[in-house]
Amino acid sequence: MLDNLTIKEEMKMTKGYAAASPGGKLELIEYDLGPLGDHQVDIKVEYCGICHSDIHMIDNAWGMSMYPLVAGHEVIGKIEAVGSHVKSVVPGQRVGVGWNNRSCNSCEWCLTGNHNLCPSALPTVLGRYGGFSERVRANAEWAIPIPEKLNPEAAGPLLCGGVTVFNPLIQYNVKPTDKVGVIGIGGLGHLAILFLDAWGCEVTAFSSNPEKEKEVLKFGADHFISSTDPDALGKVANTLDFIISTVDVPLDWNLYLNILRPKGRLHHVGALLQPMSVSPFPGLITQKSVSASPVGSPPVLNLMMDFAARHNILPKTETFQFSQINEAIEKLRKGKVRYRIVLKYNKLIV
Repeated sequence: MLDNLTIKEEMKMTKGYAAASPGGKLELIEYDLGPLGDHQVDIKVEYCGICHSDIHMIDNAWGMSMYPLVAGHEVIGKIEAVGSHVKSVVPGQRVGVGWNNRSCNSCEWCLTGNHNLCPSALPTVLGRYGGFSERVRANAEWAIPIPEKLNPEAAGPLLCGGVTVFNPLIQYNVKPTDKVGVIGIGGLGHLAILFLDAWGCEVTAFSSNPEKEKEVLKFGADHFISSTDPDALGKVANTLDFIISTVDVPLDWNLYLNILRPKGRLHHVGALLQPMSVSPFPGLITQKSVSASPVGSPPVLNLMMDFAARHNILPKTETFQFSQINEAIEKLRKGKVRYRIVLKYNKLIV
């Protein structure tokens, strides 16, 4: 059996699908991952989800992309090699990697279990090669073990979309007795409903697409309200304890603040770039809050995976081969996906 050093040397060269410029078609390239660090692991990719954040990175929508860019940050695969100081995972173990793949492990945020807030945290797809590839390299703390009960083909989106909507439940102590709203029923929103239903909450879905109502109720929502109907929104005033917004477009946020009960919270997890226009007065009178959060830390990711396995929570996915990556991205750009895309590794990538 080859020792770690030999394995490391054989694993340097990797192929992946990269964008050469903003918005460009993805083409297969080969690159050198370099030597494996003492605290790092190499993961052989089996599946990788495509998230809207990947498209934002491909398009340089956030002004921080570096090219050639190999996106993909909802990775499921098996450990191929481990650094000399890694004890948390072993070769052959199935793990997942999400938005972040490194943190310093020494700042106050890492030391309190908030690695996702580490000032030195590095995204999987920023200045490094992501999961649209044969293998991904990450620090071991971000290689999250995948429970055997979860289907690995569908589990990838939990590592980004899933933890994005699960993290607020932990950070803001959402209770099973709470009445919670979800704005936007897409890749994030349908996962929010699945988690909230299993959490025990009474769930109200807000969507501009009436065709989704039957499916949304099957996901576990108790109520469906058209987000384009001001009268319907007005009828549920002062009824919800917590609202999770998954959208990245501006809405009349005062309408949703009006739906909250005293001490209620309007919480954003969608990548909304525009300034919010809200009146602080309702918050002064009834102590309402507006907040936001990123993806979760490794402790929260592990907790989410255990919870998902216990309740068999998986996203609704469409599967494409890696060789169909541009076709899959185009379908996501057109908003025709129900509700997440997963790429499956195949021989055509090599």
